[in-house]
Amino acid sequence: MDVVWLVVFAALLVGYFALEGFDLGAGLLLVGRSQERRDRTVAAMAPFVLANEVWLVAVAGVLFGAFPLLEGEVIFALYPFVVAMLLGWVLRDAGLWFRRRIEGRAWRAWWDLMISLGSLVLAAGWGMAIGRLAGLPWIAGLGLGALTTALFAFHGRTFLAWRESRGTGRGLALSALAAAAPVVVLLTAAAPHLLDNAAPAATLNVLSLMLVPFAPVMVGAQVWVWRTFRPVKGVDRIPSFF
Repeated sequence: MDVVWLVVFAALLVGYFALEGFDLGAGLLLVGRSQERRDRTVAAMAPFVLANEVWLVAVAGVLFGAFPLLEGEVIFALYPFVVAMLLGWVLRDAGLWFRRRIEGRAWRAWWDLMISLGSLVLAAGWGMAIGRLAGLPWIAGLGLGALTTALFAFHGRTFLAWRESRGTGRGLALSALAAAAPVVVLLTAAAPHLLDNAAPAATLNVLSLMLVPFAPVMVGAQVWVWRTFRPVKGVDRIPSFF
């Protein structure tokens, strides 16, 4: 059962990087663009943000439920990153919600900058956090943060091309794999440590009963979002609240 939950945890974390990676990447690309282009970029990514963030909530739930012995270890090791990334998360989401609350170029430009800054903190923070968990020195962690930022930006650019019918689904899938590659390497290296710190079998069995009804809802929500906001020729979908 512990192996099953390791696979579930890995699938959720890889899914988060592959999906939230293009949101963060699109946010990074707002800098230096015209107001119209920034509006279209936010409109393209906005419908996917909340659905993608659910994956992170699920990752945290599985980590603390299936691998409770690691909770204190992870929080202690990543405390500075957790605080910085939470602030980046709040800043990015605040920008998405506030940018259209008042009309005016200066107001919108300010919140677009906050979206980019929050996306940068999250993208780089994830890379540095992975480096810290892997026991890499700080300089290597900084390099990994730069790598994840570049991969997310590439994934965001590929997503925008797909969203605007200028790219293919295959290209988007490949960029998703690239965005998730660092965490795949980490999970492969950390698998024995995770299995050694898994919860007792009885706890894992109870968690399995909780997962069964939740998983179809989570997957169904993703399918609905992607089907609803897929590229449609001749149709321009721009949510009014973004």
